Amino acid sequence: MIRERSETFLSIKKWKEQLPGLTAVFSTKNGGFSEKEFASLNTGLHVQDNDNHVIQNRNKLGIHAHAPIENWVCAEQVHGSVIKKVFSNDKSRGSTNYFDAIPGTDGLWTCETNLFLSLCFADCVPLYFAEPNSKFIGVAHAGWKGTVQNIAGKMIQQASENNVDPSQIQIYIGPSIGKCCYEVNDAVADQVQFCLNRKEHSCLTSKGNGKYNLDLKQLNKQLLLDAGIKKDQISLSSSCTSCEEELFFSHRRDRGKTGRNSAVLGWRE
Repeated sequence: MIRERSETFLSIKKWKEQLPGLTAVFSTKNGGFSEKEFASLNTGLHVQDNDNHVIQNRNKLGIHAHAPIENWVCAEQVHGSVIKKVFSNDKSRGSTNYFDAIPGTDGLWTCETNLFLSLCFADCVPLYFAEPNSKFIGVAHAGWKGTVQNIAGKMIQQASENNVDPSQIQIYIGPSIGKCCYEVNDAVADQVQFCLNRKEHSCLTSKGNGKYNLDLKQLNKQLLLDAGIKKDQISLSSSCTSCEEELFFSHRRDRGKTGRNSAVLGWRE
């Protein structure tokens, strides 16, 4: 991703050039109103920050990204793999009131314009999907649980079932915790191996004593390839949210008391 003139977000350079009219950003932790462990651009309404500060932060991000928050649609993320289609009458759901968000959902998609899909992240993988002919867009929240439940492949399946050509979908795997910082145990490793249907893969490296380093971005890429997506349709961020403390909130690095970055995706009218 590239830094825009605004300190509040990063955007996808390739998509800015190839998909005009598309807003596709990932917020930084900077330029906001929140304080202490949430300083300063926390965009999560569910982390015991001051709600007024979060709404101010979201509004500032929306203005800078040309994606007004009254047109956002947000979800109650539960680390699952449920994906919901949303419509223009869902505008503003969850944008200023967490309890009004789309319930029990970790993926959103639409083919409508001027509707901005938004999910929160603090180490989990943001998956962005865009197909310009149908105006299909989707965002998914892929922590390890959603990943091994194949939320990435399920988004492709839903697109295909709704007459979107999978061969034309562009996918961006955004900033998340990297393999360098993400250690998991045998139980997680077993589920990774099961979802891949193979014992060995470069996304999982044993450290001994039942510990492994897991590359969630590469795992999601592999699941997309397994779903029939070609390599040239997929781009990956090199950023690690745990390492890059000056840019991102990180649940693991900050031991659970931290803010949230937001993915925002939508076609501008």
